Amino acid sequence: MEKKEKVCILGLGYIGLPTAALLANRGYHVLGVDVLPEVVDTINRGEIHIVEPDLDAFVHAAVHSGQLKASLSPQEADIFVIAVPTPIHEDHSPDIGYVLSASRMIAPFVRPGNLIILESTSPVGTTEKVKAELEKAGVNTESLFFAYCPERVLPGQVMKELIENDRIVGGLNPAGTQKGAAFYKTFVKGAVLETNARTAEMCKLTENASRDAGIAFANELSIICDDLGIDVWELISLANKHPRVNILRPGTGVGGHCIAVDPWFIVSRTPEKAKLIRQAREVNNYKTHWVIEKIINACLKFRIDRNRKPKVACLGLAFKPDIDDLRESPALEVVRKLKEEKTECLVVEPNVDNHPEFELTDLEDALTKADIIVVLVGHSPFKKANLPEDKQVLDFVGLHH
Repeated sequence: MEKKEKVCILGLGYIGLPTAALLANRGYHVLGVDVLPEVVDTINRGEIHIVEPDLDAFVHAAVHSGQLKASLSPQEADIFVIAVPTPIHEDHSPDIGYVLSASRMIAPFVRPGNLIILESTSPVGTTEKVKAELEKAGVNTESLFFAYCPERVLPGQVMKELIENDRIVGGLNPAGTQKGAAFYKTFVKGAVLETNARTAEMCKLTENASRDAGIAFANELSIICDDLGIDVWELISLANKHPRVNILRPGTGVGGHCIAVDPWFIVSRTPEKAKLIRQAREVNNYKTHWVIEKIINACLKFRIDRNRKPKVACLGLAFKPDIDDLRESPALEVVRKLKEEKTECLVVEPNVDNHPEFELTDLEDALTKADIIVVLVGHSPFKKANLPEDKQVLDFVGLHH
């Protein structure tokens, strides 16, 4: 199993750390780099700072075997993998600052023959910018290999899907593609599909924009059905009996660092042409505001009817069920807005120990004390709980459908 190749991974988050642990357990010597000292220290103890099934065992084994180390700075390696965040600015334009910063960080350590892989979800053309950034730092890139390989894993199943899912590898030239593909074939059981960097970059964005559009249809349908007095969950169930119809589930909006962000990367490059993709994003953002309005109106009615302010149990903060990831979470946005409106909220998030903004409440306590129960995320404990029949329940995720 022992491999001589050294891999340096930039970014030890939801993709970088699982990838580092997997590679280390496959025999690579892995150095994981992160800018946060507490993340580096946690990993070097063989522990993890994120919730992901099986990841703790992978990291523990990798660290204690000596194959995985974490550091605040890179070292020389054979393969460099950039897996840092790519957020968006307030105007929805992409922020590739972390990618460019990571490129500058590795510049002093890059040697001829190295393979540089970008995994961060990025606008089309970003892999070319990684190469350009290294050149600006004085690196001769002629003998380097560059490839883009997007992650396509589901939170909660990352360790399984890193191995089993098909991967797309696109180089800046055919040699980069081949070198990148050869690397992924050492640990991926799924197909390793070869293309060019721009197509690989666009493919990742297309996958998430497609999902976003499908969710937007479901969310718009839920708003229409509310107006017309139709149970959207029953409607979708019936419509999906058609052999060629597969309507997705509506929810509180769309969150996470993928579907809620990636479509804007397409819009940013072709703003005049990406009309449907932009509209889907706007529909899903609107759904969150619609949810907020529904809750505020329910609170106002309660106050008028009972002559007091209601206590509202807000079930869920994560962006999807049974994970601890709060990035771009519509549920989090809902609770923040309710707090701004001076609503008394009992916030329940079973996958997080604490939160810097909100005091978290036990589920049973919240259900007992609340006047209005708002279901924002379909976590398993919520599905198993008996919601009080004598209290108003606003279920935006179809908890029992």
